[in-house]
Amino acid sequence: MASIAAEAPSTRLQRLQIAGFDGLRRGKAALERWFEAERDQLPLWIPVALGGGITMWFILPDSTWWRAALLGSLGLAFLAMAVGRHGRAGRTVALAALLVAAGIALIWWRAERASAAILARPAIVTFEARVERVEPLPPRGLVRLRLAPIRVIATPPRPCKGRRCGSRGHEGRYDPAQGSELRPVELPPHLRVNLADADMPPGLSRGATIRLGARLMPPPEPAVPGAYDYGRVAWFDGIGGTGRGFGPVTIVAPGVANGNGLRERLSRHIQESVPGGAGAIAAALATGDQGAIPEADNDAMRRSGLAHLLSVSGLHITAVVAAVMFLVLRLLALSPWLALRFRLPLIAAGAGALAAIGYTLLTGAEVPTIRSCVAALLVLVALAMGREALTLRLVAAGAFVVLLLYPESLAGPSFQLSFAAVASIIALHEHPRIKAWFAPREEGRLRKLGRDLTSLLLTGIVVELALLPISLFHFHKAGIYGSVANIVAIPLTTFVTMPFEALALLFDSVGLGTPFWWLTGRSLDLLLWIAHKTASMPGSVAALPAMPGGAYGLMVIGGLWIALWRTRWRRLGAVPLAIGAIWALLTPTPDLLVTGDGRHVALRTASGGLALLRDRVGDYTADMLAENGGADENLLLLSDQPNARCSRDLCLVERPAGGRTWRVLATRSAYLVPTAELVAACGGADIVISERRLPVACRPRWLKLDRATLAQTGGIAIALGNSRVVTVRHPGDEHPWLASAVPPASLRTHRHGAISPQ
Repeated sequence: MASIAAEAPSTRLQRLQIAGFDGLRRGKAALERWFEAERDQLPLWIPVALGGGITMWFILPDSTWWRAALLGSLGLAFLAMAVGRHGRAGRTVALAALLVAAGIALIWWRAERASAAILARPAIVTFEARVERVEPLPPRGLVRLRLAPIRVIATPPRPCKGRRCGSRGHEGRYDPAQGSELRPVELPPHLRVNLADADMPPGLSRGATIRLGARLMPPPEPAVPGAYDYGRVAWFDGIGGTGRGFGPVTIVAPGVANGNGLRERLSRHIQESVPGGAGAIAAALATGDQGAIPEADNDAMRRSGLAHLLSVSGLHITAVVAAVMFLVLRLLALSPWLALRFRLPLIAAGAGALAAIGYTLLTGAEVPTIRSCVAALLVLVALAMGREALTLRLVAAGAFVVLLLYPESLAGPSFQLSFAAVASIIALHEHPRIKAWFAPREEGRLRKLGRDLTSLLLTGIVVELALLPISLFHFHKAGIYGSVANIVAIPLTTFVTMPFEALALLFDSVGLGTPFWWLTGRSLDLLLWIAHKTASMPGSVAALPAMPGGAYGLMVIGGLWIALWRTRWRRLGAVPLAIGAIWALLTPTPDLLVTGDGRHVALRTASGGLALLRDRVGDYTADMLAENGGADENLLLLSDQPNARCSRDLCLVERPAGGRTWRVLATRSAYLVPTAELVAACGGADIVISERRLPVACRPRWLKLDRATLAQTGGIAIALGNSRVVTVRHPGDEHPWLASAVPPASLRTHRHGAISPQ
């Protein structure tokens, strides 16, 4: 009876009812087979998942979204464990989701823990402070101080009006000599102040207590979209204000003896031994101090793709560890008693590990150095255990450690450049075909040299391709011929410059280091010659304006997908990589850039260059506008353009774009323009820009960008062809280093800060 009922048509499962389950079953089985084939690669995604959570916290705007992402990741982890707890795929997805949640929680906790008071408003203050760090910047004629304020001595007076003066609650704030009321200023725990060399008192050192005056302001946000966000960096560094100090600077209490640590003394000794830019680079190689490198040399190193040699990272750590291990091993091997009773390679590895840690601390323990030190220690451990040393797991372990210690470093170019370079090199040489092509074999010296040079060139090209999107996203320019320049520069630095510098420091202990310093200087002169020649070649630099974050994210995902998988599915990474690249290239360049204070405006000319509103602009501002506008040439003056009519106070320019002619009106000075004339000019303009508040009657046809509007939007980039406007500030952004702003009623806000008229 039961069998007859089971065979009845009404109780039999139909094909349509189980087809969906069959598809899910087949998909799950395919996923299990794929993960089983890639089981050796799965650990490489641990830091990627952790970094994905950190990235989500930076991208999502407020705590509501952060909580939703955190809970969603946890929910996905539980779901994966419930559905596929018996398979590798379920466990992998669950672990990845947990790591994403951990990344969100980690960076959120780090941001809250770094919380410090930020200067409320710009102020001129006389105060006492303890010196925490002294960074000389000779090319700029400055010394950068990190200060911990102790007490405020005086603040600038403001007029005291009416009966408030001397009234209850205002005692002690009235200055009878000036008839004014002192403005109370509460300084944050840490400040960064630049001091001119001429105002630097002799003997100023770390730990000293000084009295000085300074013009202070809150850490600045990006001046225009895509520019450097020092406000974020300052938040995690605990700096609540920046500014320019002025004399006289008085030392109230001295600091440590000669106030300089080993790093500062060593840097100064090297620069005295090797003069000029070569000595500054020699100091950077030994101590990581790049402050003395001349701007021209620094720019040439960047444009030629050799700037990575200035930042102490894997190349330098490897050279130091290898040299120490070689010397220790050879010296200990001179004793037969030691050689027969101890494992000398293990002792040499221990000495190399101590050298790596000491070198990291000496050079300031920056993120690339920490990553390289961790990697070097893992290599030494692997060698001691008899394992293969240089693998992507090594890079993944280093990235995971750095993200645990400094999760905020993920958003900076240093972390991204260093890990991308190392990962691309190892991924290339782990490929079976590449490994077979360049494996050792019996052949003539000339043929072997040719294969080695080809391997070095191929490695340089792959590294340049890997670093190109990162450089364009953060710096808006990238060197094109860096792979060729590095063929000579890397061996020169590793096998000539650094050994000569080490020998010079060693022989300086007995007063015989001069010949080695001379050889070090000549090798660095050759390095600078290569950098300047490469940078001056036509087309040596690729310039691109601010890249959309989505395009950059797609390229990063595609690059990781290609580098970390090993089966044929890795080829799918080319899809997001290509989409991101096309998106970045098709993004229209901004025709108009306006800084957040409204003082500086850059307009794209008909020839494709950028013209500046003001005749006098600082080098930093000019470079920043050129980089974010995608211009790699000298900036022009708007007053010299044929389609512009400029006076001392106003400038009106016409710019054809998008099938129409745009009229842009901007104020050029702080002097007030008669209201009637200004209102009449506003009525005939599409966009009006000013650093001050404009009258209500000033109503342009499209955008009114005065002090009130820019205070809410920050800097602005406008593409006139499609009327796309991108702002620095986004409404409702709760990241702690940003002030939330609500756009004015005349503007409608879109995602990514794009605004358009209603």
